[in-house]
Amino acid sequence: MISRVIQRKNNREKRRLRIRRKVKGTSTLPRLSVFRSNKYIYGQIIDDVQGTTLVAVSGAKNLAAAKKCGELLAQQALKAKIKQVVFDRGGYRYMGRIAQFAQGARQEGLEF
Repeated sequence: MISRVIQRKNNREKRRLRIRRKVKGTSTLPRLSVFRSNKYIYGQIIDDVQGTTLVAVSGAKNLAAAKKCGELLAQQALKAKIKQVVFDRGGYRYMGRIAQFAQGARQEGLEF
């Protein structure tokens, strides 16, 4: 019998792949990808055409740190002259740390 943890991970992986089929980053409109571990939250702005990471940040696990991490990512993106991105939530539900990360990025001027 498959344990609940493995089944949850498989369900998230299915959602992640379904989202990635629809969300593509380009040079003019890169992809903002978010990964959430038990300890940290990571954000990257990626140009999928060239396969390069343009901007990346990471932060601690609480809500305030996730929001601060989103703000830092937006500041770095604006310095790199990136104003608009496509948001890739990585198969996670849009709540908690993921929502705070996105809200912090939007407050600093990033559009998605």
